[in-house]
Amino acid sequence: MKEYTFTTSIWLPAPLEKVFPFFARAENLQRITPPWVHFKLLSPKNFEMSAGTHIDYNIKIHGFPVRWQTEIEAWEPPYKFVDIQVSGPYRLWHHTHTFEEYEGGTLCHDHVRYNPFGGALTNWLFVRRDVERIFDYRKQILMGLFR
Repeated sequence: MKEYTFTTSIWLPAPLEKVFPFFARAENLQRITPPWVHFKLLSPKNFEMSAGTHIDYNIKIHGFPVRWQTEIEAWEPPYKFVDIQVSGPYRLWHHTHTFEEYEGGTLCHDHVRYNPFGGALTNWLFVRRDVERIFDYRKQILMGLFR
């Protein structure tokens, strides 16, 4: 199975003790997801995240509704967590989030391994560009929230 990777980082001018709790709340994902994704959290709000937690969402991909379920595979506050797709739009989605104190703020890294249905052609036509746009949007919103 062919895997693709996407990696990005952002430095936020806020301490790790403030940044990680933001990411630890699933409802904040809606705040940092672009409106064109039509993201809706289906899981109850304000639940405790831990390894094994399942989170349910509805999204739209190019207008088509998709139900997505992820599982928190690893939970190591305040430095790391990993979410994986249980069911949804990919054959594989493995997203590692890491956080480190850096120059008076927090450096946040995202490393995604994924495999879209439709393989290389789908990735080239849609998926890679969509992933890049979503993470670019996320960076803009995060900079505004943690300015």
